[in-house]
Order: sequence, then C-alpha cells, then structure tokens
Amino acid sequence: MSFPIVIHHNPDCGTSCNVLQIIRAAGHAPVVIDYLTTGWTRPQLLALFAAANLTPRGALRVSKSPAEALGLTAADVTDDALLDAMIEHPVLVNRPIVCTPKGVRLCRPSEGVLDLLDRLPPGALAKEDGGLIIDAKGNRIV
Repeated sequence: MSFPIVIHHNPDCGTSCNVLQIIRAAGHAPVVIDYLTTGWTRPQLLALFAAANLTPRGALRVSKSPAEALGLTAADVTDDALLDAMIEHPVLVNRPIVCTPKGVRLCRPSEGVLDLLDRLPPGALAKEDGGLIIDAKGNRIV
C-alpha cells in the first residue's frame, strides 16, 4: 500500500511548491488540495489545527495576506473570528499543511516535511532560499 500524503497547497507560494517538490522527489504522488480554489470548512480547519497542534492564531498568515487590513492581528480577536475570516479568505491560512500517517504539520520551513515522510528523497535538495536540506549523497543536513 502506498504511503498516503495530502498537501494543502498554494501554487503561488515558494515554500509550498518546495514542499511539494520534496514529497515528489521522495517518490510519492500526494493528493494536492489547492485550498485557494476549494476553500475551507470550519470542521476541516478545526481538525487540521488540532492534528497539527496549532491554534487559529498560530496558523494565521500575516505576510502577504489581508490579515492586518482586516484587523485580525489584534490580540483580542477570538479564535472564532479568525476561523470565520479564514473561511471567507482562504489565503489567511498559512501553508503548506501536510498530512501523512506520521502526522500533520504546517511545513514552514520546508524541511519540516522530512519528518512526515517514510523515506528521504535521494540526492541533493535545497530550500526555497537555496540552502541545502539534503546533500548529494541523500543525507539530511537540517
């Protein structure tokens, strides 16, 4: 049986694209969910956040999102209000979120996905900033 992997992915995000590349380089064909297209449901977000040990605030994407303009960065904004905003504006959820039998994680930085895989990709792989995470011999660096 194949090692099942789901990635909640934004194709316009360098980190998300790098994580997807790492998963595929390890020989997996993940289920790719473009959450900007499909959106989120409250139960889905609650389940993902619980499995990843995240709070809505911990999963909130502030950079390159409307979070600040919507007033979501204030300390008094409730989890319910954040969830409502994330459902209305899917880009507010930080990415990528990867689910495997080994766990669920917000994979920022991208090398966090390595802990969720059943095997490392062979050969050299770099982060989106160019720093190596796996050397030419397939050894994990970070």
